[in-house]
Amino acid sequence: MAKPKPLNLQFQIEALAWNAYIGGLGALGLERASRWGAAIVPTVAPASSAWKTAIRNIRMSFPNESDAWHREVRKESFRELGRMTGEFPHMDKFLERYKTGELEFRGKEHVEATLGKGAVFIGGHFTDWEVTSLCLAQVDPTCHFTYRPANNPIIDKYIVDTRASFGLALQAAKGQEGGMGLLRSLKKKRSIALMNDQKYNKGLAVPFFGYECMTADGPTRLALKFGVPLIPITGRRIEGTKFVATAYPPIPLDYANPDADQTVYDGVLRINQFMEERVREAPGQWFWAHRRWSKEAWKKAGVM
Repeated sequence: MAKPKPLNLQFQIEALAWNAYIGGLGALGLERASRWGAAIVPTVAPASSAWKTAIRNIRMSFPNESDAWHREVRKESFRELGRMTGEFPHMDKFLERYKTGELEFRGKEHVEATLGKGAVFIGGHFTDWEVTSLCLAQVDPTCHFTYRPANNPIIDKYIVDTRASFGLALQAAKGQEGGMGLLRSLKKKRSIALMNDQKYNKGLAVPFFGYECMTADGPTRLALKFGVPLIPITGRRIEGTKFVATAYPPIPLDYANPDADQTVYDGVLRINQFMEERVREAPGQWFWAHRRWSKEAWKKAGVM
């Protein structure tokens, strides 16, 4: 088991600021907190390197659109991030909406069909992805989710505890220890859930928007190894704080040849094709600030 980080003074000061921020958002109520986040984050984001990363990614992915369109998609993407920060202290409201049917989960029969059998669910950083995770956790409460731990252990505990409160009871931090937890769950015929739209240098170089980028092959390999379906799940903001989450039919895999390099490559390629289709449907609802492509791809696209 990994050793916990020492609670030094810096972590404690950061946690105090975090608690004040979260407390303020909690006091605003869901709708106002969401709007506040949407207003503030695009205002402060230009000071970060992520602002420049996002516009390069957007320009290379949509080269035929105007510069004004590119800038608006970037702003909308950061508004989405801001909304998510404002909405996180109010996840209990989304849980209530799920129970009343106001928060719709389309295609959940694909999830229900895997209960007691196992599956690999993959998602992306679309709109408020915490809401999408909440929907999956309600249908499959034993699903084992992966996450990237916050650097500050106090803040990380708040995030983990908040997720557990809306159903994410099994959470595996990324890394070797977390990976072993996922394997154990699959062996027990429990499902696992991972994000599959970020750069992963140890993965495979596979096209995404016409440019090769390093993509995690782990989800595909796990689905093939355990003979379980590879099911993509995403969310879409309709308006305000209204969402629809969707589970799609399983991605086709060649289960007869699970160890073949071509089998794995084809699976990862289909994942990227799926993610690209969802991005094209709502460009402003994807988190463009990830360093998804290499600098070489940026240079090739003429955006750097």
